[in-house]
Formats: sequence, structure tokens, C-alpha cells
Amino acid sequence: MTLPLTAIDVPPAPETIEWITQPEELNQWLDSAPGFPLVLDTEFERVNTFYPIAGLVQLGLGNSFCLVDPDVAEQSSRFREVLADPAVTKLLYAMSEDLELFRDWLNIKPKGVVDLQIGAALAGAGFSVGYARLVETLFGEVLDKSVTRSDWISRPLSDAQQRYAIEDIRFLEPMHQWVTAHLKERGLEAALAEESTRFADELAGQDDPHHHYLRLRGGWALTAQQQLVLKKLVVWRELESRERDRPRGRVLADPLLIAIADRLPQSLNDLSNIQGVPGGVVRRYGEALLKLVAEGRNADTSGLERIAPPLSRDQQAYFKNLKRFFRSAAEVADIPIELLAPRKRLEKVVQDKSLADSPFFHGWRTRILAPVMNDIEDYLQS
Repeated sequence: MTLPLTAIDVPPAPETIEWITQPEELNQWLDSAPGFPLVLDTEFERVNTFYPIAGLVQLGLGNSFCLVDPDVAEQSSRFREVLADPAVTKLLYAMSEDLELFRDWLNIKPKGVVDLQIGAALAGAGFSVGYARLVETLFGEVLDKSVTRSDWISRPLSDAQQRYAIEDIRFLEPMHQWVTAHLKERGLEAALAEESTRFADELAGQDDPHHHYLRLRGGWALTAQQQLVLKKLVVWRELESRERDRPRGRVLADPLLIAIADRLPQSLNDLSNIQGVPGGVVRRYGEALLKLVAEGRNADTSGLERIAPPLSRDQQAYFKNLKRFFRSAAEVADIPIELLAPRKRLEKVVQDKSLADSPFFHGWRTRILAPVMNDIEDYLQS
């Protein structure tokens, strides 16, 4: 699968690590190589907090690479403008956590982003391939990952950390060249930008706390009234987690939210008797939780979106047969079926008995599925 190494120039590892220490300097650096895509990565910590704590920003333009402390990046007006500019291509790898960081840290939803992990999958390298593995496969260089989980907040960073940080971006531009060449051969040049944009937009939409209850798949068996209570509890937990900057599970875990919605407690004693609910939660949040339960118990459920149930036994058999058509198309195109037709997307097709209402299967997927589309539609109508 690899192109000859002579076909792609990999920038050499810099002898010295460049740090940009002033916002004005970063503003100028970002405009120093017009026409080049910006390669981008971040290091952060997210263990005991709701919001990720930025530790480092790594940037590259052409053969120039630099490290930037978060406070410098935060004060750079040009950095914010470039992130938000859809006309400036930003190359990242497995970008979901980076985009969440920019959203929560800088209140920016980056545009013009390209996820090269998605690109590698579209180019036939496999689904969800790690960065270090792909670098070794394409360029024969083995990356040192020993400092991956190190402390990125404290200063100074060690030489090993700084080298690691640069290595995480040094191969992104040549990797983009490799991906682009293979996508051109496949006629999928536009697919990478399209899929990256869709992924980024969906990630941004997940920030709405009023939809988070739909992720609690274990709540599917609750009645509509109980699910409405669950929705209220999940929204409350989300806002409380954000205000206290604590992980969701440290405020109240998913199974306990489902248990409260199931039991619909009417008193602090009822709440205390639900297995697993800590006494500290009852003391601190009990009255607030009971109020939410009371509000949801009698509220109108007509507009409530229900949590998707698991497939029945008959639906599972139907799913298995339907998946064969998608797998056939994926194999012909040499694209992982996990990317072409993720399980949750196919489950929804089975439940809806239609592709017409699924925008997910439009765009570049239309071409990949074209040879089997009639078979899919016939099967869905059977």
C-alpha cells in the first residue's frame, strides 16, 4: 500500500525545538507560509475535571515546527481566526479530543479540519489505525511513545516530551500527501474533507445537554414518562458537572440516573433506598433530584425522542443479512465497513426500514453503495 519513500519528502527532525513565547510572534508565524496546510496537535489533561486542561499546542507549516504554551495560543488573535477559518486547511490525526479541547478551552468550533485517521481508512490502510503504527508502515520510522501519558501541564517539559510533541506533527503533511494520492486513484478526493466536516459538525452537536440522555442506552426499557424524567436528570447532571468542573460520573453515574428514573422516588427516604445512591448525593442533591422527578412525572411526553431499543432477535437476523450488502460494497472499495456503515447507523436503518431518511448514507457513500443500492432497497422493502 505504501508509496515509494522517494515519492514523499518527510521533513527532518529539527536539531533544536522552537518555542513561540509571545502572541504577536505566533500571529506572524501563522502567516509566514501562505498556501501550506497547518498541521496541528495538542496535549492536555482530563482526569479529575469535566473540562480538559490544555497543556501544549504543536504547530507546523511546511518544514517549520513549533511548540506553544496554552496561554500564548489563547492570547493570539490570529490563532483563533485560523482555527475558525474554513479556507485554511488544518491537518490532524484522530481529532475528536482536539476539537473538544478547542470548543471547551477557546469556545471555538474549528472549520476546515481534515482528520488523517479517517483519510487513512478511506485510502485502504485500515480502520482506526494508530498514528505511530501508520508512521512506521508508511515511512519506516519508529516513534517513542514512552512519554505519551506524562505530565503536560507542569513546566519545564523534558527534552523527551518536546521531541515526542514534534514527532506527533512532523509526519502529518507527508501522510496527507500519501492519503491524497491514494484517494485520487480511487476517485475519492472530496470524500476526506466531506467526512471530516461531517464528523466535526456531529461532534459539535453533541454538546447539547438535552440530547445526552439518548446515549444512555440502558434506559431504553423505561416508559416514556420515566425517560422524560431521565432526560431532566441527565440535563441537570450535565450542567452540574460543568459548573463544578467534575467528570460526569463523579457527580452521578449513568446507572444511578437510570435507577432514579425507574423508581421515581417521592421522598429523600425513597431516594436513599435506591441501591447504589451514595448518602452524600442524597444530602447534597436530594431535594433538587426529587424536584426534577416530580416535574417529569406529570409532564407531556408527546414530543419526546425515545432511546433506541436494542434489536430484537428477528431484527438481529435482518441486520445480519442487510449488512452483507454493505460489506460487499466495502470490500470492493477497500474501505472498512466500520467507516462506511457503522453498527449504530445500520441498526437505525433496520428500525426505520429505510435509507431515505438517513443523510449519513448520502455524499461519498452514495457512490460506494451504488452497485448494491437496488439490492439494499429491495431487501428493505421485503
